[in-house]
Amino acid sequence: MRNQNALLIIDAQYDFCNPNGALYVPGAEKDMERLKKMILNNVDSLDHICVTLDSHPVNDISHPSFWQDKTGKQPAPFTQITAQDIKNGAWTPRFYPQQALKYLEDLEKDGKFLHIIWPEHCLMGSRGAALDDNLMDALKTWTYKGKYYQAVTKGTYPLTEHFGIFMAQVPVADRPETQLNQSLIKTLENYQNVYLAGEAKSHCVATSLKQAMDYAPNLANKMIVVEDCMSDVPNMGHLGKPIYDEAKQKGVRFVASDQIKMN
Repeated sequence: MRNQNALLIIDAQYDFCNPNGALYVPGAEKDMERLKKMILNNVDSLDHICVTLDSHPVNDISHPSFWQDKTGKQPAPFTQITAQDIKNGAWTPRFYPQQALKYLEDLEKDGKFLHIIWPEHCLMGSRGAALDDNLMDALKTWTYKGKYYQAVTKGTYPLTEHFGIFMAQVPVADRPETQLNQSLIKTLENYQNVYLAGEAKSHCVATSLKQAMDYAPNLANKMIVVEDCMSDVPNMGHLGKPIYDEAKQKGVRFVASDQIKMN
């Protein structure tokens, strides 16, 4: 078995990639067309594929139904909620109020992302959580060669945001699914090249790359960012830019999908 080329695909799911999806990322459907072509062009040289699956309960801390204001109204998508908002009663957690306040305090101390309310998306078992059709076609063709893709879920624990695949934004001590995924890191470290693609460039892809640089530098050194197979959440590209700038400074490679010819 070869250990040359791996592909890590972040959250290439209906809700992000389809114009009818709950949290559609403009341009993502074209990203998936290019990613499909890249996989098919390298179908014999691609040794391992890992797809990540954003997977949320309905009452997730990042969904409107978790919160209410003084009148009982839920927040609109893209509302920002701070720890101070809880303390002054502007927004109240409907569930686990002590844990929710501590989470926001810890998140704000971390300083990477503020807490944003998203539309309900990638609900566990829903159509929105399914892989993009174009990508699925490519995966099936690749699998028919006698290979098996790996699927890794994230976001199932409702009391922490989970952008990056390797760890939740605020890991929880007694919840292993929120802590650093050493098993996935070790799997990917087996390969000489680890191509990185998926959605959204500004959030989940960027955070996954940042976590690799911070917690698995040997893996980060093997990463190759496929920069035309990812797109930003509108008006939020500035959140990921410092991460990509840091990656370039550290020597992480960036390529376009049509330039990739795996050996």
